[in-house]
Amino acid sequence: MPFDLLLVTILRALVQVAGYALIGQGVLALLAGSRRDQNIFYVLLKTIASPAVKAVRFIAPRFIIDAHIPFLTFFILFWLLVVLTALKHHLCGLHELAC
Repeated sequence: MPFDLLLVTILRALVQVAGYALIGQGVLALLAGSRRDQNIFYVLLKTIASPAVKAVRFIAPRFIIDAHIPFLTFFILFWLLVVLTALKHHLCGLHELAC
């Protein structure tokens, strides 16, 4: 596998893991309600998604409140996944691979 294709595949996997962790965290927040911080799975998903959320908090303007940062993170991860998927298909075509 060419190095550029491998790099894009790894980045896609990391984005997918963070995105799925945010989705799971949101679903558990709806199900558990105010006691969500006592749920071990919620804490685990929050730990998995925290690097992406912290990165978005670092680049986001200060007028965006902290409660909206996970939504913004998911939005950015979604579009990043779309771009990486298109890039992967482009690279597969360049290397004449069936991906």
